[in-house]
Amino acid sequence: MSVPGSATQRASLGTVLAAAAERLDAAGVPSPRHDAELLAAHILGVRRASLLTAPALRPEQDAAFHALITRRATREPLQHLTGVAYFRHLALPVGPGVFIPRPETEGLVDLVLPHVGPGTTLVDLCAGSGAIALAVAAESPGTEVHAVEVDPAAFGWLRRAAAGSPVTVHRAPAGAWNPGRSVDAVVSNPPYLPDGLALEPEVARHDPAAALWGGPDGLAVVREVLTAATRLLRPGGFVALEHDVSHQQELLRLLCQSGFVEVTGHQDLTGRERYVTGRRA
Repeated sequence: MSVPGSATQRASLGTVLAAAAERLDAAGVPSPRHDAELLAAHILGVRRASLLTAPALRPEQDAAFHALITRRATREPLQHLTGVAYFRHLALPVGPGVFIPRPETEGLVDLVLPHVGPGTTLVDLCAGSGAIALAVAAESPGTEVHAVEVDPAAFGWLRRAAAGSPVTVHRAPAGAWNPGRSVDAVVSNPPYLPDGLALEPEVARHDPAAALWGGPDGLAVVREVLTAATRLLRPGGFVALEHDVSHQQELLRLLCQSGFVEVTGHQDLTGRERYVTGRRA
């Protein structure tokens, strides 16, 4: 009889993972082994790194694991299967109805952090899951953070994620929310994809359309956010926006046209034009 963590059991788990990864690969999943291991770790309640010493799946765990692999093979997002999206140092609750935060958006937080701190106020427009707002609140204690989201499904996830945090949530359109006073920083990752863009199945089928599409040129909501930022920011206030790779030059022009100074374009970690920043004159 083998004991938990024995070589026999590890080999058995390895065989299960290899078969699952092969199935996901055949289904076109971009990272089949990674996803199979994360789903197994989710079922076992351990970290992915602990799979090397994890016991074999019990029959009920094996059935649950293969059910998740079947769903992943249909290109249901991994985060929907585990119920968690990781963003910087956060584990955010996510599911159908809310945009899954992407790693590139972590760079937007890096851009805004030097401009906030105790005694300052930041507003996250089109907040979605609350990833940006919650990351700023966690990494810049003392900053007053507001997260604004209009979509009812996304707002439900935002409220759940922000429960117990210092972030104040508001259900309102980005262009209409009014705190009654000026703020120090506005940050946003708004819907910015040009209509008709080809997308991966995980995105096209499962991310909410309202969080993706920005009209024929992708800038409909971005313009609304920029107008709101101009209205909300105090003189000298800071704005940071994420955008489509095709948008940077047009957004730099719009920021200058709107009276912003120190207007700058930034790249993400892959070298793609991804963010613009500026300061209200």
